[in-house]
Amino acid sequence: MKAPASVTVWTLPIRVTHWMLAVSTLTAYFTANVYNDVHNLAGYTVIGLLIVRVVLGVTGNHYAQFRYFPLRPRAVLNYLRDIARGKPRRYLGANPAGAAMAVALLALLAVSAASGWLQITLYFFGIAWMQDLHTYSSHAIFGLAVVHVAGVLLMWRLLKENLVRAMIDGHKRRRS
Repeated sequence: MKAPASVTVWTLPIRVTHWMLAVSTLTAYFTANVYNDVHNLAGYTVIGLLIVRVVLGVTGNHYAQFRYFPLRPRAVLNYLRDIARGKPRRYLGANPAGAAMAVALLALLAVSAASGWLQITLYFFGIAWMQDLHTYSSHAIFGLAVVHVAGVLLMWRLLKENLVRAMIDGHKRRRS
């Protein structure tokens, strides 16, 4: 029996969480100081989605679990060097740069969402450093999201790997 040409890498819960985090984060970013109710709802949605992603990072399939992310600093640096040389290795799940980006984005989302929520509590309301933390972490998320999209497009060019399609249907080709 011949093996299928593709393998399911990202399950429906991971894909839905990914796209909902993207939409909620962009909504929160672009509604800040303009549409506070929408901004707050988007922020609370991010908090809920972060909880879901952490649960999936512990209990999800192999590719979703954080313990399988190739996060060793040397692996990340070597992979970035290989990208600069135009010869990155293909991974079925997250590559080292993608895994580092995912962890950085999730951590910053947690900081931004928590600081956003805290600054509307009685204890932290009007506290400048909390407002600054929220603002700076939100801007950092936006910057990293741009780098993330650029990385996805670069992998498409270097490896002929359509990661957008894979994050929609969950499948990647078995072999390069």
